[in-house]
Amino acid sequence: MTRSRPHFTIILFGLSMAVLLTGLKLMEYRFFAKDFSLEILLGIVALLFVSLGVWAGRRLAGPAPGTNLPFIPNRREVERLHISPREMEVLDLMSRGLSNKEIADTLFISLSTVKTHTANLFQKLDAVRRTQALKKARDLGLIS
Repeated sequence: MTRSRPHFTIILFGLSMAVLLTGLKLMEYRFFAKDFSLEILLGIVALLFVSLGVWAGRRLAGPAPGTNLPFIPNRREVERLHISPREMEVLDLMSRGLSNKEIADTLFISLSTVKTHTANLFQKLDAVRRTQALKKARDLGLIS
């Protein structure tokens, strides 16, 4: 995003509000003066401005802080447990809920290789089941 873009958005927001107010005033005098009370028209204007303000706020603010940060595994624990990069890939895919077959297909390796990596992870994490290994991996900061 360039520096001039937020200023452009603010100017666009201001112009939109001016056009909207002008349009509502014209409608008030021509069509709605007899049918709607002033409170209803003000409610409509307020609702439109709130909607436009929320839209502009989201455009200007961008995503919430910390939502786009990639997860970085705890390198100290990875080294301490001697977990290989391929085992980290298998662990990450396990944490996403993939089956052994899906992991094999994703990583283009055989099913028996996935089972070997899984067994190695169970041993290194001192786990018996997949859920237990994933819990320990999360506690150690290996996966998000």
